Amino acid sequence: MRFLMALVLVFGLSGCTALMVGGGASGGGYQVDRDERSKSHIAADAALSTSIMSQYAAHTSLSTFNIGVRTTMSAVTLSGTVDSYAAREIAEQLAIDTNGVKAVNNQISVRETE
Repeated sequence: MRFLMALVLVFGLSGCTALMVGGGASGGGYQVDRDERSKSHIAADAALSTSIMSQYAAHTSLSTFNIGVRTTMSAVTLSGTVDSYAAREIAEQLAIDTNGVKAVNNQISVRETE
């Protein structure tokens, strides 16, 4: 019984390692082996997402918000919640102005304040 548990543990952990390493390398939450895009497209999309998120982190109006950025074939989808329409527009414009971005789908919500 102990041998069986050890065997399951060894194979289970080795699978977790492969998942973590492979999943981390693909960026944007995509798994390379299940994605129809080439590895070079996945890498380019991950680089675009990272560039946009870096701009958000450096921008005083956006750095406090958790804005999601997902890129597929150079088309960016933005998600999350901000507290003003101005912040939503800034986030969209920064994404549009990022070199290599072909389209932006802005799904950012504006939180109603009382």
